[in-house]
Amino acid sequence: MNIGEVAKASGVSAKMIRYYEDVGILPPSQRTSAGYRRYSEADLHRLNFVRRARDLGFSVKEIGELLSLWSDHTRQSADVKRVAQTHIEALQQKIRELDAMVATLQTLVSCCAGDERPDCPILDGLEGPGPLRA
Repeated sequence: MNIGEVAKASGVSAKMIRYYEDVGILPPSQRTSAGYRRYSEADLHRLNFVRRARDLGFSVKEIGELLSLWSDHTRQSADVKRVAQTHIEALQQKIRELDAMVATLQTLVSCCAGDERPDCPILDGLEGPGPLRA
């Protein structure tokens, strides 16, 4: 398959496929005599793994670790579980941070009359010193 075909089949853009090759997530592709990239079914399988991991929010570094574990048939499932659990904790922290942002914005919006006057508590809140808190 060429890069366009594997991109379509995997749902990963050609640009990201090249990036994954550059950072070592994908091995360097085979090349035709004209220098075009060629991909195998194994490459497609690996790209599907990467896409699903990205869909779950894993970082490129975490994906590299998961791919290493995936390829290691002597791995312990505890190692895989540790990576996933650490990711869950990071996602939960991000959710708490996003919830705090929403609460702060809701407070600012509720203080704003939203009329023709120029004064605006939202802008005042953004302008003020220090972090915003709800």
